[in-house]
Amino acid sequence: MRNNPSSSAGQILRPHPYSMPFPQALWRSVYIFNFYRLLLGSLFVFLAGTFGDALSFGSRNLPLFFYTSLVYVALALVSFVAIKFRWPRFNWQLAFQVGTDIVCVTVLSHASGGIQSSMGVLLLVSLAAAGMISRGRITLFFAALATIAMLLQHSYMVLTQDGAVAQYVQVGVLSAAYFAVAWLAHTLTKYALASEKLAILRGVDLANMAEANRLVIQDMPDGVLVVDDHGVVRQYNPSVERLLGYVFADKGSVTLQECAPVLAEHFAQWRESFGHEYTVLRLPLTHHQARVRFLPVQRDGFWGAVVFVEDMQRVQAQAQQIKLAALGRLTANIAHEVRNPLSAISYATELLQEEKHDAAQERLFQIILDNSSRLNNIVLDVLQLNRRDRARRELFNLAEKLALFVDSLAHTEGIAREVFLLEVKPACNVNFDVGHFEQVLWNISRNALRYCRMQSGSVQLRGWCSDEGRAIVEISNDGPAVEPQAVLQLFEPFFTTAAGGTGLGLYIARELCEANDASLEYRQPVTGGACFRIEFGELDEQ
Repeated sequence: MRNNPSSSAGQILRPHPYSMPFPQALWRSVYIFNFYRLLLGSLFVFLAGTFGDALSFGSRNLPLFFYTSLVYVALALVSFVAIKFRWPRFNWQLAFQVGTDIVCVTVLSHASGGIQSSMGVLLLVSLAAAGMISRGRITLFFAALATIAMLLQHSYMVLTQDGAVAQYVQVGVLSAAYFAVAWLAHTLTKYALASEKLAILRGVDLANMAEANRLVIQDMPDGVLVVDDHGVVRQYNPSVERLLGYVFADKGSVTLQECAPVLAEHFAQWRESFGHEYTVLRLPLTHHQARVRFLPVQRDGFWGAVVFVEDMQRVQAQAQQIKLAALGRLTANIAHEVRNPLSAISYATELLQEEKHDAAQERLFQIILDNSSRLNNIVLDVLQLNRRDRARRELFNLAEKLALFVDSLAHTEGIAREVFLLEVKPACNVNFDVGHFEQVLWNISRNALRYCRMQSGSVQLRGWCSDEGRAIVEISNDGPAVEPQAVLQLFEPFFTTAAGGTGLGLYIARELCEANDASLEYRQPVTGGACFRIEFGELDEQ
């Protein structure tokens, strides 16, 4: 299935989440964490250099606080360079950043008065970030290092300065918070990682399913269009381009009205009822007879419809293959099982006629011969049907072939040439089996002669080329019009209104036309009479 404009062909995906040791997302996370560290160090440098110890930062040792902040900023800048070159490894870089935080924050806390400065709370952010980035239990190791650093710092103040022993409780609570945050970050990250992997696997499954659907729809012989509420084509497959005779590629947004006005009209009618029945129509550009069906689509805020365009010629061709297979077996049986007994009946009747009989018996013998002849004609017509699958098309000029055919038909039937009126454009060429073409003309023209007035121009043969380049032949007569109830049965086998007719002439003519990619249909002239139109297929490109 292609998008509009056309999209490149996809491929089936295979689930391999985190196949690399440290994917790009982890490097991006450690980059953001280091950016936070740079901002934090820069803030300390600014506050210490601007306000001194007025904000309690560096209240015990301002120079130590200031220079430690500078070192912290410098190490953050070094980390940016290391992240850019991906050296050393990811784990070492994360350990270096967290270790730098533990050391620098501990020194900053000591320079600001120890545990009472609450500077140690900053390590909670570092431990949480390390837990989410590292995705492992190494976060507990970082929490242990932070706890040891805070205990050593407070012990140093108790031993060398005026640090209170009672404040070990605050250090213990802060240390417990370190482990709690580290464990919580590790647990949440584990669940988030599992959900992310599951989402990736589900995404791969959906992508595979979508790709499989696209490949199936793309190779479908039937056309598929997806249009939105405004009739804009969102997706399509190559078959619909062939059926519509419209190329979507590189044309941007195309509406259904632009590519297929007849479909747009039926789409507007369908939106009023939302029916699911099929509509059979003829596409104007390619003259394909198609069966169209609209199905509504409403999902994730998208409203539109899927338009299925089924090529009726393909369906008819499949039906014809089945019919031809059965027809071949039928004609073989007819040739053997019917013609041989029929010949025997006719021969025996002729032998009986050689003897003297009364008038009643002679009439009975003649009835037998007449009906035997009629049955033989039916058998011959049925055998003609088996020829349609052996079409050998040739390119010939329609004007020349029709002129020869009319002369031959007039001579064979023993009628005046003036009964036929021939008007054919000299530039009309067709690609048709010559034997089939003569058989079609013979069946239709004899039918026209049977019902015409036998006057000058009673049977008219006209030929021309349509605007689409297709040759058209019309054979009409000035006889009575066909009854409306009989029009629907004209091309049915064994239907006839003439005494002694087999009812297979028009049926065989249509079958031979379809075998040569042409169509035969009946048209009712306004002036009366009957008219049969042959519309030939497109000429093969040389």
